Amino acid sequence: MVLESCITSLCSNSTINSSFNAWGVYMNGKKNVFISHHHKDDAQVDKMTSLLSKNGCDIRNSSIRAKPANRERLDKGLVKDSTIKRLLRMKMSWAGTVIALVGKETHSRPWVNWEIKEAQRQGKNIVGVYEHGLKDKVDLPEALKSYGTSQVGWDSDSIINAINGNPSFQNPDGSQCPRQDGYHGVC
Repeated sequence: MVLESCITSLCSNSTINSSFNAWGVYMNGKKNVFISHHHKDDAQVDKMTSLLSKNGCDIRNSSIRAKPANRERLDKGLVKDSTIKRLLRMKMSWAGTVIALVGKETHSRPWVNWEIKEAQRQGKNIVGVYEHGLKDKVDLPEALKSYGTSQVGWDSDSIINAINGNPSFQNPDGSQCPRQDGYHGVC
């Protein structure tokens, strides 16, 4: 019930709906993104937003980062999937780009895969970013293989270019790799 009241509160927040344009740019110049990630990678999300900010790309991340009490409720399955999906759709709707933070376990996370599919359904730019320090290839979420518009290493210029809609496909070390099969387009 607490999470549902938070969702209701978020839905009625008119600043979310009126403060950004159709390209996911917040009226103060920040880029609106949704960072899809495994909750154990929260620290990597902080590192990425810091990296981008230091290099002139201020982002506004709408992804869900549950507090410990809510994390426990989620882990125990006490929150309905339909409630989580509704919250995720709302939080993703104003983002121009969905970033999938890719680590060693990301491919096995059902919510990350669902978020990427939802991003494609909403016509979002979908950028996979290999997490900081990852040098070896890892399995990608199936939806990212199918719908990703870019897949880049941990490099601010590569990430910023991908957010800005310039497709690039890289290995975790930042070297170029062939474009992968899949949709790879934003409508």
